[in-house]
Amino acid sequence: MLKRIALFIATNLAVILVLSIVLRLLGVDQILNERGGINFEALLVLSLVVGFGGSFISLALSKWMAKRATGAQVITEPRNAAESWLFSTVQNQARQAGIEMPEIAIYDSPDMNAFATGMRRNASLVAVSTGLLQNMSKQEVEAVLAHEISHVANGDMVTLALVQGVVNTFVIFLSRIVGHIVDRAVFRTDGYGPGYFITVIVAQIVLGILASTIVMWVSRQREFRADAGSAKINGRQPMISALERLQQNIPSQLPKEMKAFGISGEKAGGFARLFMSHPPIPERIAALQKIV
Repeated sequence: MLKRIALFIATNLAVILVLSIVLRLLGVDQILNERGGINFEALLVLSLVVGFGGSFISLALSKWMAKRATGAQVITEPRNAAESWLFSTVQNQARQAGIEMPEIAIYDSPDMNAFATGMRRNASLVAVSTGLLQNMSKQEVEAVLAHEISHVANGDMVTLALVQGVVNTFVIFLSRIVGHIVDRAVFRTDGYGPGYFITVIVAQIVLGILASTIVMWVSRQREFRADAGSAKINGRQPMISALERLQQNIPSQLPKEMKAFGISGEKAGGFARLFMSHPPIPERIAALQKIV
């Protein structure tokens, strides 16, 4: 089953739709020239505005929506020994990674998971599940936290936003060209006919699904980098141990739109593997074992 795997991507798609409608109502979406051809310059500007606009608005909303989606409670003042340990651990790791202290949150879930999000390296959020805190050793939790801190330090959210923006731009640009060609060749209408709008919607969905494989490939590479970052901070064995424990984990309870931000993804094979946000855990362990 193909999964659109991230709050980031889900929000991005919604924002693209809203921006497209707004630009259309304002008359900005004028991509036909006087001769009935395509004004490629106007189409490119439209595609860039909507494509990167959707991506970066999604990124700006990511922390707020992550908290809403998981019910994560931010720790402003540690209330017990466990929260004090969590707070000091993240603080030390952030210092080692050269970033400012992120917000720290805990969300109620039986599965072992954690995620990091935020628009900037120095204004991020790191959240962990109660299941992770209860079922992993302190060394394993430290490894998972270092993995998430590495995501932040590597600027992975901004990287995904840029990649998503480029992908969005091409999807919007190409879908409207396909719509124009079909409208002229099949329906033979002047201006914008129903065939154009129907074709654009269908093309945008199909191209969007295909293009998401690029985003997912980038997402898988960032997981390898974050694992290596954890190994650099805490050593490779704690991260290997944490991944081995995750293999025994119950299915992720993160909301579907948040799965790409978790420490572990879902198992998939065949064609569905192209849409995985995380590499299979055995591959991540093998990559860590190669680190000297």
